[in-house]
Amino acid sequence: MPSTAGSTEPTRAAAPPRPERPGLIARFTRAERLVHRATGWLMLLCVTTAACLYLAPLAQLVGRRHLLVTVHEWSGILLPLPFLLGLASPAFRADLRRLNRFAGYDRQWLRAVRKRLTSPDARPAGKFNAGQKVYAGWIAGAVLIMMATGLLMWFTGVLPSVSRTSAIFVHDILAWAVAAVLFGHIRMAFRDPQARLGMRTGYVERKWARRLHPRWLDDGPEAGQDSGRTGPRR
Repeated sequence: MPSTAGSTEPTRAAAPPRPERPGLIARFTRAERLVHRATGWLMLLCVTTAACLYLAPLAQLVGRRHLLVTVHEWSGILLPLPFLLGLASPAFRADLRRLNRFAGYDRQWLRAVRKRLTSPDARPAGKFNAGQKVYAGWIAGAVLIMMATGLLMWFTGVLPSVSRTSAIFVHDILAWAVAAVLFGHIRMAFRDPQARLGMRTGYVERKWARRLHPRWLDDGPEAGQDSGRTGPRR
């Protein structure tokens, strides 16, 4: 059973440990990387087509408004599909549980960021740090709201109590917020070659994991998940 927030008891492993390479440690399975890649491409389509529809200079440059509207609508509708398919992967489900659990050291990580402390000791993290957990939760909620308001704009009259103007307002404001957050996410990824390596190959350097994600390797709430053990390490 999964542990509660802040617990020191590890969660039962969802899958056997993956093989390691010299100096490297397995971080993501192929299924997890495919989910991330497919979601990224669909999100890029949504943001790009939205920019071409919303910004007049781009709209005049690209043209083909009907095609852009169609691509934007269907890329938005298909956005949850990689996530739903990824649920078939035990490793993906295990990572969702990690992202959904906020431990005491995650609050310490956020306090360190607020105080601008950059020492790895001041920012303890499991497989995912607190910033990644906050981002994952925020973007998941934002996508659901974007889909709901987009469908209300598409199928006008489905909810008479909600005007199309209100749906457009929420959709547009949240779209700008999503674009800003995605830009920050991409910027952080470009500043961390090891994070990109993990998403590209599934492996990262062990010394990088030890420095930035020590709880992933040491005893703690997430150790049992990544080691394949069902009890505390000795």
